[in-house]
Amino acid sequence: FVLGIGVGAGTPSATVSVLEQTEKEVVPENAQNWWLVLTTNTLIDMGFVMSIFVPFLLCCIFDGKHLNLVWGLSAGLGVIPAFLWWWTLEWDDAWEYVHIPYCLALKRYWKSLLGLSLVWYLVIYSSVIMNVVTGGSSSLIIVFGELVCIYLSEPLMGSVLGAFLVDEHGPKNLMIVGLLLQAIIGFGIGAIHGAVVNHITVYAIGYGVVLSLGEFAGPGNCIGVLTAKTAPLAVHEQFYDSASIIGKVGAFIGIWAFPQIIDTFGSSSTAEGITALFYIGGGLAVVSTLMTFCLVKPIMHSDVKAENQAFRQYLKKNGFDASIIGVRPKVGSSIGDRQRPEVRTAEVQTEEDDVVICVLQ
Repeated sequence: FVLGIGVGAGTPSATVSVLEQTEKEVVPENAQNWWLVLTTNTLIDMGFVMSIFVPFLLCCIFDGKHLNLVWGLSAGLGVIPAFLWWWTLEWDDAWEYVHIPYCLALKRYWKSLLGLSLVWYLVIYSSVIMNVVTGGSSSLIIVFGELVCIYLSEPLMGSVLGAFLVDEHGPKNLMIVGLLLQAIIGFGIGAIHGAVVNHITVYAIGYGVVLSLGEFAGPGNCIGVLTAKTAPLAVHEQFYDSASIIGKVGAFIGIWAFPQIIDTFGSSSTAEGITALFYIGGGLAVVSTLMTFCLVKPIMHSDVKAENQAFRQYLKKNGFDASIIGVRPKVGSSIGDRQRPEVRTAEVQTEEDDVVICVLQ
């Protein structure tokens, strides 16, 4: 549970932090999304590979035994990367001490938030699929070995190659293309279920291609960029967290739903049970495409800065005092008690013994 809290909070925190770094002037505008993808989704895919390779290597060392020790070492070694990236980053703290009117923010961005959350919800990955690839093997060495090969050769390479297309074609357009290609391949594998049953290699390759397209030109690379850059910096953390949480709920439901779905179509030992997963995945990809097209707005390179200004103007029109933005509260005072820009004063004694307060500019 505690490990899940750390992992769940890590991705949103890291992504929004990297976003603010890519918005600095030192990063060219036509390379902002490229850097954002490489330092978020590509590293996440690399983390998937390493998180599987380390237990795989430990299982090989201990010959599939002493699993408590394998788990403990895997969790302990996972702490090392966190310390390798331990440094203090500069971020925009103009909104840190402001009571943000979230109702106004939700009124302005609810459509994009709904679209991205639902798309993320439908992007479901299930470990049940690997039961078919590994032939139902219970050996952790075989399972981890297959997973390493698939994630290393397909999603990771797809993410690296797709990063070069995000800036040129735009994350929304690229995600729509990727989802449509995933749907086509999913329906295609479902149509040739005989080859899938008799030749497990075809299944593994097809599944790998679907994963690769999801990272190369689909939601893998693009949904993080869209979610991080749709809202202004004032609420982009909450915006990303909300969509991410709904996506994780979808993944949780998928893990429990897919075994029931496969059993309904005849279990994983039948052609219908195997291919049903691809038919359903293709259908969900089509639904995600429609949601992306209708609800998600396209993102340009300079949209974050423009949206920051537009959001301030939007708040002003709705009666929000924008003068408190960027002002820190006094030490020992409440957040609402803002410290205005410092004004120096001096007392001047006149001939009539009156004290006059002079304002020094």
